[in-house]
Amino acid sequence: MTEFTDHGRTAGSARVIRLGEDMEPASGRSYRDGLVDEAIYGLWRKNPSLSARVVLDKRQKVVGTLMLVVAVVVVIVWPRPVAIAAFGAVGLSFLVSVGFKFWSSMRGARVESHFRTAVQPARMPDCELPKYTVLVPVFKEANIVGQLVDNLGGIDYPADKLEILVLVEEADPETLQAALRADPPTNFSFVVVPASQPQTKPKACNVGLQLATGEFLVIYDAEDKPDPDQLRKAVSAFRAHGDDLVCVQAALNYFNSSENVLTRMFTLEYSFWFDYMLPGLDFERLPIPLGGTSNHFRMSGLRKLGGWDPFNVTEDADLGIRTSAEGMRVGVIDSTTMEEANTSIPNFVRQRSRWIKGYLQTVLVHIRHPADLVRVAGPRQAISFLFLVAGTPATFLTVPILYLAFLISLCVGPDVLEAFFPGWLLWLNLFNLGFGSAMMVYVSMMGAFRRHRYSLVPWAILNPLYWLLHSIAAYKALWQLITKPHYWEKTEHGLTAASAHGSEGPAGDNS
Repeated sequence: MTEFTDHGRTAGSARVIRLGEDMEPASGRSYRDGLVDEAIYGLWRKNPSLSARVVLDKRQKVVGTLMLVVAVVVVIVWPRPVAIAAFGAVGLSFLVSVGFKFWSSMRGARVESHFRTAVQPARMPDCELPKYTVLVPVFKEANIVGQLVDNLGGIDYPADKLEILVLVEEADPETLQAALRADPPTNFSFVVVPASQPQTKPKACNVGLQLATGEFLVIYDAEDKPDPDQLRKAVSAFRAHGDDLVCVQAALNYFNSSENVLTRMFTLEYSFWFDYMLPGLDFERLPIPLGGTSNHFRMSGLRKLGGWDPFNVTEDADLGIRTSAEGMRVGVIDSTTMEEANTSIPNFVRQRSRWIKGYLQTVLVHIRHPADLVRVAGPRQAISFLFLVAGTPATFLTVPILYLAFLISLCVGPDVLEAFFPGWLLWLNLFNLGFGSAMMVYVSMMGAFRRHRYSLVPWAILNPLYWLLHSIAAYKALWQLITKPHYWEKTEHGLTAASAHGSEGPAGDNS
């Protein structure tokens, strides 16, 4: 077990853990540096091809350069056929990606009734529950970290079997002081994560993983309010399946859904994603890209996977895909964690650009050895990975092209575009745009009905405009993938005027 230092206590007897401070200075520095080094480079040393530390390996650079040269030559020699082929590929990639999400959501609708009518397992006696570790990485969250103590205090789990490790960055003493002022109980420990690059959430989680002593582990964000029985449901799910089930994902939703247009669209998106699409992927035993919170892990499986990749800025999605790529499985549980939806467009673009950049990193990592991916995960799983994780950025990158074609055809007539593309291709792509948009509006409405948030249903019509924000974020992500691939865009929390304890509970707005 990893050593740690108990460095003082608050009035509520919560511990502050500063690594190695109870050791001789030289030994303490060596221990601290070794722990941080393992948190950063552990996965890289285990299997470099699964780490995003290098964006493109040597083979990818050679193949990519050759493809670029061939593309330039082909464009020069056959400009119009290439333009036609590219425009056709844009429409096809959009329809395939959106169609896969729609299909997955429809499969998820099949298991909705099972979730609602299945006999719930008997409540497990406290004496039979295993030790559970909760990791909460925080950075610049002084304004809401006090709320964290209240939210996690509502978890229905014996306190003596609940280990809560709040991971606080060394460069952020304000958050630590704010957390201590909240007078947390004795099962809280505040781990001061040593300053080092990359300063990312997955690096902090890897530090916490080395200190964790639970049989199971869950990640929460500072503003999260999980269902009280979520940990018990996760334990039941793990014990009902074999060791190949490494992780179960709880649904995420928002307590401030009605605050403004952006929070409404955010809630519609998350409702179909977590309530229908992910259960559909689980039903079909396909790879599940994890959300950033409420991931419950079997500790032995998580350590076997090597923890999180600190160089991947969407470490959760990468870990979900890596689980399938290594022949293990992610599932879902019928439980919800309420979060704060983004209320600010600039904040939203920062957050989504990081997510999309992480999806692009994940694609580049897992196509390095495509034959191995197909052999271990299976062909269906590999195709699903491409449709979802590669298809999501592709959708947002291609949407502006299709919208532009649509606007030109409306404003000046299709004849202008038919000088560059065959008429049938123009109309086919416009059909793809309209049909794909209709599918996503429909599943967004489904998500609102599933949560009984009926007042949100009409807002689903705005989904095509909501995509434009994603497109801005996608092009920013593509640029950052080239210029600063490991830069972590910080999402600000605590901007909402709503409260997790207010009128919008898990069932949401019933108006």
